Formats: sequence, structure tokens, C-alpha cells
Amino acid sequence: MSSRTRGRIRPPRRGLVTDQVDFNEVWDVLSQSLREIHHKNASSLSFEALYRNAYKLVLKKFGDKLYQQVSQLVAEHLQHVAIRDVKPLVPSAVVTGSVGSAIEKRSGGSKFLEQLKAVWEDHQLCMSMITDVLMYMNRIYCADHKLPTTYATGMGLFRDHILRNSDYKIGPALNKVILDQIQMEREGDIISHGPIRSCIYMLECLYETEEERDIDKVYLTSFEGEFIAASLEFYRAEGQRLLQECDAATYLRKVDKRLREEHDRCMDTISTLTEPKIQAIVEQRLISENIGEVMDMESGIRSMLDNDKLSDLKLLYKLVSRVDLDKVALKDKACNRLIELGKGINENLTNPVVVAAQPVPENGSSSTSGAIAAKEEKAATGATLLAIKWVNDVLALKDKYDRIWEQSFDKDKGVQTAITRAFSQFINDLKEAPEYISLFIDDNLRRGIKGRTENEVDEVLDKAVTLFRYLTDKDLFERHYKTHLSRRLLTNRTLSQDVEKQMIGKLKVEVGVAFTSKLEGMFKDMNLSEEMSNEFRRRQQDQGSDSTPKIDISVNVLTSTFWPTKAVGSEVKPCSYPPVIEAARESFTRYYLDRHNGRKLIWKPNMGSADLKVTFKGRKHEINVSTFGTVILLAFNDLEPGETLSFADLKNITLIPDEDLIRNLQSLAVAPKTRLLLKKPMSKDVKPTDVFSINDQFSSKHIRFRVGVVAANKAENEKERKETNESVDKDRGQQIEASIVRIMKQRKKLSHQELVIEVVEQLKSRFSPDMGSVKKRIESLIEREYLERVEGSRETYKYLVSILSILLLKYIANGL
Repeated sequence: MSSRTRGRIRPPRRGLVTDQVDFNEVWDVLSQSLREIHHKNASSLSFEALYRNAYKLVLKKFGDKLYQQVSQLVAEHLQHVAIRDVKPLVPSAVVTGSVGSAIEKRSGGSKFLEQLKAVWEDHQLCMSMITDVLMYMNRIYCADHKLPTTYATGMGLFRDHILRNSDYKIGPALNKVILDQIQMEREGDIISHGPIRSCIYMLECLYETEEERDIDKVYLTSFEGEFIAASLEFYRAEGQRLLQECDAATYLRKVDKRLREEHDRCMDTISTLTEPKIQAIVEQRLISENIGEVMDMESGIRSMLDNDKLSDLKLLYKLVSRVDLDKVALKDKACNRLIELGKGINENLTNPVVVAAQPVPENGSSSTSGAIAAKEEKAATGATLLAIKWVNDVLALKDKYDRIWEQSFDKDKGVQTAITRAFSQFINDLKEAPEYISLFIDDNLRRGIKGRTENEVDEVLDKAVTLFRYLTDKDLFERHYKTHLSRRLLTNRTLSQDVEKQMIGKLKVEVGVAFTSKLEGMFKDMNLSEEMSNEFRRRQQDQGSDSTPKIDISVNVLTSTFWPTKAVGSEVKPCSYPPVIEAARESFTRYYLDRHNGRKLIWKPNMGSADLKVTFKGRKHEINVSTFGTVILLAFNDLEPGETLSFADLKNITLIPDEDLIRNLQSLAVAPKTRLLLKKPMSKDVKPTDVFSINDQFSSKHIRFRVGVVAANKAENEKERKETNESVDKDRGQQIEASIVRIMKQRKKLSHQELVIEVVEQLKSRFSPDMGSVKKRIESLIEREYLERVEGSRETYKYLVSILSILLLKYIANGL
């Protein structure tokens, strides 16, 4: 019937309508034709004749009666359809209120939906044809009287006489059948989506009111609420079931699958209007209410992080992001685990330096001092290895969490900030962290970067800078780094000057030029010293052979303000140099003072070294030995074969302090690989009664080798660490005072709280000052009359201009 061709219906010509029209006569014809349309016999009808009949009735003011009669006819037809076509297929479970079997739900429900679909589609077609016949009435009468069109009225009648039929419960049956079908699909059964989609479409086309607003759709008012309620209950039970049956990863995958299923269901079967609501239900029941318990499972986030389950973590992040834009729980649990792992690294760090703090008895022998020195060296070496291992473990943990952040957490900035805070927390919990990071850099710059490409070196430096960035006590790192750098430069143990400068450049970017100015000054000293030594050699050669020293001397002249006292030593250590060395030393001193009038040179023999050419058993060797070691060896030069020197003799000849003399004799007479001297009696310790002689039987497979005495950079022992901390605290006190004066000079008057906040803000790039220290420095400045308390407000301070400044200003004013 729908495929037949109908011509255009034209309005009747003037003169065809007679003056008198019998409504009943014309209605009999129209009603019979409308029934034929309902009975699917419209092919024999003349729609043009039907249109003219309706036109005549409306034209003769019978529009009201026609409108009512058509509505009544459609209502009677729908009532008949409800009894004949729909009622028989209403599932018995709906009528009796029983649960019903799965087979009945599947087969009976499908038949009911198919039938209701057919009834709806037939009604739409009939109402479309009836609307064509009554087009004039809809256009004129309905518009003038603000009544719904015939089609809209027919839709409302379908709603009232089919879906809202109180006798046959068709509407509740429809809801129950659809909900049962969805329940079965959620439980794994296969259902037919077509009939459900058609019935849902029917509900979307029907409205509660004549205005046909979107919010008045029958789908929203009659079905969606029940669907939401059923879904809430289903997913509440589903969440509990999954918690009992699944591990964390399986739970996450099933939740993700449910979300995709509900999305597809709303797109293909249920209305798209419900999609955000049903997604919210799944998120609430399966994610919001349970995700904390899921993450706390044995197989939860701890296990995922520890075992690098990146795909599971990615899914966890995706699901958490749906319910919490800030990902608070995820960040907290991930960072708590990170802090646990970090503290584990800290706890595994065992510093073996325990003998360094033992005092030497006043009446103790030199051998006791030597033994303690040896043990101290060994313990410091072990502590250094542990320090480097600590840094490597932290970097491995950093790489692990960086990989998780990039691949699983979608490079989330909030998560990155939380991870940064967690690293900073456990790193700063270890008070030795600044020293250990500096030792790590030192180890790499001395030997670790050997054989690596430029990119690999840059990567190592970037990792070190990343750890430096986490430190709050950057001034403590600076102190250690200066010490370690100075030793690398003075002992020529750095692999690359360019890499050293590259590292300083990275530090300058992080904390500014003030942080690195002294480090750059150290390099400047080394470059100037090299130029000066070359010029000194040329000058000696130009002056002739008589004044030219018999040894080639190279001197590093250091500016005292650039170099750390700890590295170069604060005291001048005595040493009686052999004539050949003394002559070279005096010659350079004269050269330097001629070049720089008014300066003073302080020689540091404990920091120098020498290359000696020696012959043992007819084989020549070149050895690198400390300046003190050189002086000791040269003391044996003038002895006859077999002659010996006692410890006391060496002390009198060289004037080397006991501690340094013991250290060097241990390297020269005890260490097996560099035993150039023989000691009697032979033991691991050097005693005042020992006697030494040249080891004529010495041999080595190496032509060039080094006698290691000048200590490499090692972890501090407790005594050294205490001295460093005291020195740092003193410097910090001065920096706090300077900051307070700068702030108060600019602001003139400030409350205590505001002053403390500004001081902390100014100094945070170097260290984090505690409130007690700031308060103590404020009190000190008040005592020295830099500040005073404002009268009547003890918590407010006022800056005082110094008396000297006031007098100077008065003097200038008087002069003017």
C-alpha cells in the first residue's frame, strides 16, 4: 500500500461547493474511507474526492465536529487493535506479576516487541494517509483554533489507548520486556536489537503534551527512569560480584568492557539521550564506589607499579580520570608507593664509617694513628661506593616512574607534580643526599663517561641535574661539588674539561650565575696557571742553561676566594725540599712576584705530585707520586746500596708531618703493587721504630704507574660531616641576615609573618631556612640595631638607617 503512486491533491474549483452540506452524509463517506485505510484497503479510494469532502465540511464550519469525529474514530480503532493484536502477546509474567522463565523472556518478549513494532508502524502509515486527506482542516481549522494536527492527535491517542491502556498494561509490559532483554544481554545472552530499537524510537516519537517539548518525550517520562533504576541495581550487584571474583587487572578490564557495551547499546539500541546517564551509573557503581578497594588489592596499584604492568596502569588511569579529574586517589597511592621504595633505598644504605670519630690517644704511637688512618680510608671508600649505588638506585627508580608517567599516565602534569614532590621528600629525608649526588657526578666525570657518546654523556648530566633539582639544601650540594671539582682539577683526574664546563652550564641554568661564579673562577685559575707555567718555561730557556732548573715544574696558582679550604687545606704544611726542587720552587717564586707585585705565594706540598724516572733491575719506569712521596724517595738518592733510613731520620730530613709521612710510607713500603721501599720489620702499620731502604728487587709489568696517596673524592666521615654542617650553618646564618636587611631596607616596615615569608621566598633557591633560624637572626639584628620593634606592636619591625650613613648624609648636605 505504501508503494502505490498518488497524484497531487488540488483544492476544489470555485462553484463546486453547493450552499447546503449534510454533515452526516459526508461524514458517512469519510468515516467509511478512513476505516478502509485502517483495514489496508486504501488502493480503491479516491484521495482527491475524500479531500474535497473534508474541505466542504471545514468550509461550511463543521471543522469542530469533523475534528472530534476523526479523533473518536481513531481512538475506537486503537482500542480494537489493543484487544485484537497486542493484548494476546503481552507476556503472562506481566499479567500475573511472576518472574517468568528465561525462555519465556527471550521468545515471548521478542514476539511482543515485534508485534508492537508492527502495530506502531501501521498506525504511523495510517495517520500519515489520514493527515493527507484532512490537510485543509489541519492547515485552516487546527491553526486557527491552536489545536494539534490530526497526526499529532493520532500519536497522542496511540499513547493513551495502547501504551497507557490500564486494562491490558501494555506500557508496563513494554518496559519490562525491554529491561528483561537488556538484563539478559548484560548477563551474556544474545538478543535481537531491531525490535527494541523500533520500540524505543516509538517512545521517543511520543510526547506527554501537545507542545511536544524534548523533555516531555514518553521515552524520558515513562521508560528512562525505570531503565536507570534497573541499571543502578544491576551495577551495584555487579560491582560486589567483581570485587569477590576478580583480581585488580581483571576488574579494570571488565569495567572498561562494561563502559564500551553501554556506549554501544545506547548508540545502537537504546536512545543516545541516555548514554551520559548510563555511563555515569557505571562510573559511580564500578569506579567511584570500588576503585579504592581495587587499588588496595594485593594485585592492585602496588603490584602494578612494582612489576611494570604499564597496560594495567594505563587502564587504571583512564578509568580514574572518568570520575576524578584531579586523580587524587591515584596520585596518593602511586606516590605513597614511590616514597616507600625511596625510603627502602635510604634504609638499605649503610654507612660503614664508624672508626673515623675515634680519637687518637694522647700518648698513642704513630702506628696507632696510621692504623686509624688506614681504616678511615677503607671505610670512606666503602661509603663512596654505597653513595654512588644510592644515586644509581634513585635514578633507576626515576627512570621507572618516568616510563610509567609517559606510557601509562598520559604525561599528566598533575601526576608529574605529585611524583616530583614524592622524589623530593625521600631524597631530602637523607641528609647525605647533596654529598652523594656530587659524588655521583664526580665518579662519572672522572671515569664513568669514558667511551660514551656525546648524547650519552649529556643524558648522564641531565639525570644528575634532575636529582639536584629535587634538593632543598642546594647550598650544601654546592659546597661538596666545589670540593670534589677542586680535587679533580688539581689531581688532573677529570676526563674532559668541556664536559666539566657543560655541567657547570646546566647548574647555572638551574640556579643562576651566583651559584657557579666560584666554580668558573676555579677553571679560570687553572687556565691562567697553565699559561703562566708555559711562559715560565720559555723564560727559563731564554735565560740560559745555568739558571734553568734541572726539573720541569708546573705550578697551579689558586685564588684563595675561589677554592674551598677543605680541598686545598687551611694550614701550611712544612716540608724540606731537596735542593733541585727547592731551586725550581724559588725560581718560580721570583718569576711570579716579579709579574705580580704585592702578592704572596703559599706553597701546598700536600696537593702536588711529580713524575719520576726510576730504574729497577735494569728496567726503566715512570712513576707518578705525590710531592711528599717524591721528597721521601729523593732522600734515598745519596745513600750507598744497602743503607737504611729510620722513620725518625725521614722525619728529620723531610720535616713532613707525621700523618702525611705515615700515609706516604704506607703507599711506598706497604702496598704490594707499589712497594718501592722495604720496611723492617714488615707489617701493615708504620711505626716509629721502622727502618726503610730501597727495594732493589722491585718489579712491575707496567712501565708507567701511579703511587696513589692523594685521596680521591670519598664520602665524608662523621667528623668531616659535622664540620661541613657547622660551616654551612654559619654561612646560612649570614645569608639569612643579608636577606632580612635587603628586604627591610626596601620595605622599611614589616610584620614578623610577612618578613619570614619573604625571607623564605628569597632563599628557597639555595636552601629552606627553618623558622627558628630566621627568628634568631632577626633578634641578632635587633641587638645590633639594624632593626627595631615598632612601639605598641612587638610583632612588627622597622628598619634603622645606620649611624654612619646618617652622618655621611649630613656631611654631604653641609658640603652642599
